[in-house]
Amino acid sequence: MPEPTSKTLSKCAECGLETPERICMTLDGKGSKNCPTLLQKEALEEANREYELPETYEFAQKASMQEADCYANRDQQPYVMQPTKTRMVEIYEFADKMSYRRLGLAFCIGLAKEAAIVEKILADRGFEVVSVLCKAGRTSKEMIGISDKDKIYRGTDEAMCNPIFQAQLLNKSQTELNILLGLCVGHDSLFFKHAEAPTTVLAVKDRVTCLLYTSDAADECVNVLMWVGGVSWNVGGGGGGGG
Repeated sequence: MPEPTSKTLSKCAECGLETPERICMTLDGKGSKNCPTLLQKEALEEANREYELPETYEFAQKASMQEADCYANRDQQPYVMQPTKTRMVEIYEFADKMSYRRLGLAFCIGLAKEAAIVEKILADRGFEVVSVLCKAGRTSKEMIGISDKDKIYRGTDEAMCNPIFQAQLLNKSQTELNILLGLCVGHDSLFFKHAEAPTTVLAVKDRVTCLLYTSDAADECVNVLMWVGGVSWNVGGGGGGGG
C-alpha cells in the first residue's frame, strides 16, 4: 500500500459545498479538495465488496432500514426531515430487526443509576442484558504504572477502569450487540478493540459541558430515560462516582 500523502488524505470536514451540491449526495454533484468519492475509487470498490458477505449485508441493510424508520411522514414531497426517535429507541428497534436477544451493557460507574434504567428498558422489551461496570475486578492502577501523582484520589490504591475485562466478560457471555454508556476516552477505544460483538454507543461522558453529575441534571436525564422506556422509577440524587 502506498504511503498516504497530503494529496490523498480525505478532507471531507473541510468541504465547503452545501449538502445538496456534494457528489456524495447527488449524482451530478461536485467534489472539493481531496474528495474521496472522486479520488478513492479503488478503496471504495474494496469497501463495497465487504457488503457481499451475508452477515455484513444483513447488518448494513437493517441499519439503513432503522435509519429511515427514525423519520416520520416520509411519503411527503418535497420531504423535510422529521426525526421522531431517541437513541435509546433506535438501539432496541435495531436489535429487534437483527433478532438479537442477548445484549451487553458496558458502563461507567458514574452512570450506574442511568445504566440500571437502561437495563430495565431493555429487559422490559424481552432482551437479556449482561451488564459490566468499568471498575469491575478492582484492578489497581499501579499495575499499569500509574504513580500517586497521576491518580484521581491520591494516597489510595485506586482501581483502574478495565475496558478489556468488560469486553472479555461480554465475549464470554456471547452477547450479540454491545452498548457503551459513558466510558472514558481511550477506555472506550480499548473496549472497541477487544469486543467480539458489534458495539454501539448510547451516550458519551463529557465531564465539563455535560451536567450529568449535578443532581438536577442527572434526575432530568433519568426522567428522559423513564419517558423513553415507559419505566416507573424512584428518582433520587444525582449521578457520581469515578471514571
